[in-house]
Amino acid sequence: MRFRVVHTTRYQYDEPVTQGHNEAHLRARAAPRQTCEESRLAIEPAPAASHERLDYFGNPVTYFALQEPHLSLQVTATHVVRVEPPAAVQLEASPAWDALRDRLVDDVSAAAVEARELRLDSPLVALQPALAEYAAPSFPRGRPLLDAVHDLTRRIHREFVYEPNFTTVATPVLEVLANRRGVCQDFAQLAIGCLRSLGLPARYVSGYIETAPPPGQAPVRGAEASHAWLAAWDPEQGWVDFDPTNDQIVGSQHVTIAWGRDYADVTPLKGVVFGGGAHTLDVAVEMRREDAA
Repeated sequence: MRFRVVHTTRYQYDEPVTQGHNEAHLRARAAPRQTCEESRLAIEPAPAASHERLDYFGNPVTYFALQEPHLSLQVTATHVVRVEPPAAVQLEASPAWDALRDRLVDDVSAAAVEARELRLDSPLVALQPALAEYAAPSFPRGRPLLDAVHDLTRRIHREFVYEPNFTTVATPVLEVLANRRGVCQDFAQLAIGCLRSLGLPARYVSGYIETAPPPGQAPVRGAEASHAWLAAWDPEQGWVDFDPTNDQIVGSQHVTIAWGRDYADVTPLKGVVFGGGAHTLDVAVEMRREDAA
């Protein structure tokens, strides 16, 4: 499938901003099954300086500086991405989760070392006994890892209410667990915290989901802005992505922008401004299929 994604972020300030320094994770990365044909940013007003780099996880990052007074900032990211259909995930063929947990202690392969980094605390997701306790019904001893993760994400989908504006980017995971409410970012980080609290690696994935589902399929949640989900690691099948917000194993409807430990690693747009006073923020995302030819 070939998608065009347009992601527009607009800040409107009450007073002039005299300077602004910003960092954006808004360009699509290389990923399995995903070919980025176009990924560009349009920034208004035009920045005085900008440069591109790759972060620790291989995600494209754009730095830009504004050095003239301005009352608004608009950043429009446009992507054209081709997504290949995934191979069927073999939930029952994955290793027992507890055996994998124990194996990771001594496994020195490059893939295992990379995965082991993602078992640790991160800025927004700390290991917690309460998270291990919530995950426990999905993880009886000997259950295949991916089957257990699938069950956990399905439980989150059933037991939590999708409620925009109930949380913020700073809402702790334990508060999300207590209130049983949140958005895609919260549900992804909750599942990640559950896996890590059991000693398993998990990573946070930022991207988009198709705005209008195919005929006959249920409407999706999280399509109006950046979307988020998680990935669990199987030594044979690699990183397998799960979308608890929409109760899906991630397939051809998702486009990946970046991945890391949690939202703090892949924030779409963040920075420091001088001046500005109060501000309003508007975000709009549209992801549509294009003719694959």
